[in-house]
Amino acid sequence: MKTVIIGGHGKVALLTAPLLRQAGDEVTSVIRNPDQIPDVEAAGATPLVLDVESASRDQFAAAFAGADAVIWSAGAGGGNPQRTYAVDRDAAIRSIDAAEQAGVLRYIMVSYAGASLDHGVNPADSFYPYAQAKAAADEYLRESALHWTILGPSMLTLEAPTGRIRAARANGGDIVRGPTSRGNVARAIAAALTDNKTIGKKIDFADGDTEIAQALHAA
Repeated sequence: MKTVIIGGHGKVALLTAPLLRQAGDEVTSVIRNPDQIPDVEAAGATPLVLDVESASRDQFAAAFAGADAVIWSAGAGGGNPQRTYAVDRDAAIRSIDAAEQAGVLRYIMVSYAGASLDHGVNPADSFYPYAQAKAAADEYLRESALHWTILGPSMLTLEAPTGRIRAARANGGDIVRGPTSRGNVARAIAAALTDNKTIGKKIDFADGDTEIAQALHAA
């Protein structure tokens, strides 16, 4: 399988690429800064320099040419509402259109636990632009023709992965709260890619006691 990771220098992406390579995938990681190339190569991925904030749909489609799957793991990082909307909503939506244009059906979106159009975040809250942006991108993906999975990890940590999570019932289950190892998120991405039962589902999760593939399959 040929997989493209958008946001290839992020902590989750750098943990995901080696897992996919170990599974025999060819991995291309999209990054904004050429200085990040050595880190991406060390993770076993082929770097592709492309600023997703300004990239057009055609540029995304060119990056996806020949791929079997796209993973969105990019984010503006908060702090600037305008850039949050530009990356987490607008660029994500362009990438969804581009995947359809390039004929890449499988698409994994890394979102967050509780993300929805009914997120309930106060507009005065600094988290509001992110909540709005992610909800819009997730909803656009749901309405697309892609074979999508939306993964919603709870509070991210740098703890070592356990390989075990606690997952909510898909597409509207109770919100799962608690720490979530980025390493477990990477493992969830890899597991979802190989399990067609996760297609058409948003699965929220946190660290727990159930083996990751089993938890996602049963959600």
